[in-house]
Amino acid sequence: MKTFLGLIVLAIILVGGYFWLHNSKSKTTTGQQDQTSSQTSDSSTTPPPSDSTSSDNSNSQTPQVSDHPVATIDTSLGSFKVTLDHTAAPKTVENFVKLADEGYYDGLKFHRILKDFVIQGGDPNSKSGDPSTWGQGGPGYTVPAEIKLKANVGAIGMASTQAQGPSSGSQFFVVTTESPDTHTALDGNYTFFGYVTSGMDVVTKIAAVQVEPNLYGEASLPVTPVVINKITIQE
Repeated sequence: MKTFLGLIVLAIILVGGYFWLHNSKSKTTTGQQDQTSSQTSDSSTTPPPSDSTSSDNSNSQTPQVSDHPVATIDTSLGSFKVTLDHTAAPKTVENFVKLADEGYYDGLKFHRILKDFVIQGGDPNSKSGDPSTWGQGGPGYTVPAEIKLKANVGAIGMASTQAQGPSSGSQFFVVTTESPDTHTALDGNYTFFGYVTSGMDVVTKIAAVQVEPNLYGEASLPVTPVVINKITIQE
């Protein structure tokens, strides 16, 4: 009888042990699956690659800029300095400084020169692309219009496809001649963000280069390229 009871107890212990081990293994496996699921979830919520068209992303990447940084624009015909106005056009100045610091403008051309009006550059297509594409390029985003300053002689402004519209992300121009017609055409329509404060004679020299008609028939394409070697910023 005692032997029989002992066998029953032993059977109960063995069965109980089996179920305990099975449950323990099941919990361990479930815990591992939960951990894997958590890792997958964390990966899926990782932010996507930043988009250059996002104004928030653009702002997060721009450097801190003083109120009046000075840009030295070194060209194949000499250098001139532009004092930028961060207070009047903060987003424009921050973007221009960012591109200059990155070397974006190095090797680009003043692809459009109108002697008694403006010199225009900053199109990446002008570095090595087909002249038929010059004036159409940019970094892939625009900058909101910041229209406060006027088109006095030496004013630096941003190109735009339409008056009072968003500015080009990189193409800029310098006013070479001040006149009522210039003010009528440009004031209140385009973002200006600084003025030439040294080397206006170089700007005049660039404006005087020989030009020929571009593909649109406008006499503004330099016969001999005027290259922007580098733009450096001094805070």
